Amino acid sequence: MVNGLHVWASGHGKPVVVLEAGIAASSVSWSLVQPRVAEFTRVLSYDRAGFGWSEAGSGSGTARNRAGTAGNAAGDLNRMLEQSHEPGPYVLVGHSYGGLIVRVFQQLYPDRVAGLVLVDPVVRSEWRVPTEARRRMLGRGVTLSRRGALLARIGVVRVALKLLMSGSRRIPQAMARIFAGNGAGNGASVTGRLTGEVRKMPREHWPAIAQHWSEARSFRAMADNLENLPVSAAQLDENAGLGDLPMAVLSPANAPAEHLRDARLSSVGEHVVAPDSGHWMQLDAPDVVVAAIGRVVAKVRAR
Repeated sequence: MVNGLHVWASGHGKPVVVLEAGIAASSVSWSLVQPRVAEFTRVLSYDRAGFGWSEAGSGSGTARNRAGTAGNAAGDLNRMLEQSHEPGPYVLVGHSYGGLIVRVFQQLYPDRVAGLVLVDPVVRSEWRVPTEARRRMLGRGVTLSRRGALLARIGVVRVALKLLMSGSRRIPQAMARIFAGNGAGNGASVTGRLTGEVRKMPREHWPAIAQHWSEARSFRAMADNLENLPVSAAQLDENAGLGDLPMAVLSPANAPAEHLRDARLSSVGEHVVAPDSGHWMQLDAPDVVVAAIGRVVAKVRAR
């Protein structure tokens, strides 16, 4: 635990690779990638405040990087790295919303970044000035997260997750309808999707994930992140290039044009499409993710 954040470190060598999870994920989401990266360099994964094994955030933040935003998460990451005494500069790997965090980190602390790997990064243009439909989507997500915090506090989520992990369907689906309120279908689909992703991870990690989402703090952190997503998207300077920073952008099928533009921000950037992968590329196509990290690490070492 470093500055209240749970950190998992393994491997040896430089540059140190830092893995940044998606908006509601934890270090466990890297369980198929981190051991393999550790075979060729030092690698860290960690849980942002409120998620996984980390403590809840203080709710503080500067005026520029207020709590619940990518900028605030980048500041937390910077403090954690300073206190962990892991040598930089680092190769930062970010999945989805984590891709936005590592980009903001590079913007704030450019001398501390040796390379970037963006794993199906969030499409910022969709959230910087969201449409009314996307605002409603975020609003539903925030409402469901806050309802989840209440149900977690009284133990309902713990029971539902235990049943889901055991393969039961009927009772958890009924609980999903309670969780969703009037948006029953939406709540059930979210529950099913999350459970499906969890089941792609090694089975030995399932109890830990269920424990994390039995805690009200995880739902509160998710609500905070979702509510501030437009602010987070606006914190990145879209006009700033990345020079010759080693960089890879990874996309599943039907890659958005923004991913290709991001790769072109660096003169040595590459864009890789994994057509058989879904959004959770580190679970669906870990070979692709590990290989991209390896190429960026090799470019850093060659300098």
